[in-house]
Amino acid sequence: MVARRRKRAARDAEEGIPSPPGYSAIPIKFSEKQQASHYLYLRAHSVREGTKSTWPQKRTLFILNVPPYCTEECLSRLLSPCGPIQSVELQEKPDLAESSKEPKSKFFHPNPVLVAYVVFQKPGGVLAALTLKGPLLVSTESHPVKSGVHKWISDYADSVPDPEALRLEVDSFMEAYDQKIAEEEAKAKEEEGVPDDEGWVKVTRRSRRPVLPRTEAASLRVLEREKQKRARKELLNFYAWQHRETKMEHLAQLRKKFEEDKQRIELMRAQRKFRPY
Repeated sequence: MVARRRKRAARDAEEGIPSPPGYSAIPIKFSEKQQASHYLYLRAHSVREGTKSTWPQKRTLFILNVPPYCTEECLSRLLSPCGPIQSVELQEKPDLAESSKEPKSKFFHPNPVLVAYVVFQKPGGVLAALTLKGPLLVSTESHPVKSGVHKWISDYADSVPDPEALRLEVDSFMEAYDQKIAEEEAKAKEEEGVPDDEGWVKVTRRSRRPVLPRTEAASLRVLEREKQKRARKELLNFYAWQHRETKMEHLAQLRKKFEEDKQRIELMRAQRKFRPY
């Protein structure tokens, strides 16, 4: 596989075809009238040892530089001579895992397409795709593909959804979401207070006692506690000005206490009930 890839890269370099290291360049043309070629960069999908990937090894072809007018059906048609194809998936960026099997939305698909994964039924399909010779035609008389202004008009027409179809899709999504939330709540209720094998009890969001709404007085108490926490965290007498202020406050308290004691003694003498102890 590596030797074949190196030979292909060397041949592409001799022919003047730009190709990243480790990739094979396949020229494609939109139609027979087009003179310039667009290049697809192909290589067999592989990952480092110990890395998990759901794409089938030796049967997956990774493609870069996929043009915006190239669809899954188009790629499948271009690569079908290499062997039977199991699946074709377009993605915004490379990923080690296949996308979820949930049905794709007809209205919410904002991400652009940049890469593609083509899974063949046999490993020979990947080897045959790496040795393809171009240029391959994207749009033919039997399989026309829209581009330019025609594609923009079609995309704009598709971007205006049918209100009834959009409502049905949103309702279906919300039903599935509500069912998922109900299942999670039922599972959390079953696990509440039940210890596991090691004796630990899982804490869930559900509570046995209903939580009372916070009032203004409760909010003030919370703010006061937070203020006290911040005050405890402050460094006392760390700076010189803090030390001076602490001394001044202490002297002021002593003076205040001294004056209070003097008034108390004068009051006792006036009542002739002087009891110093």
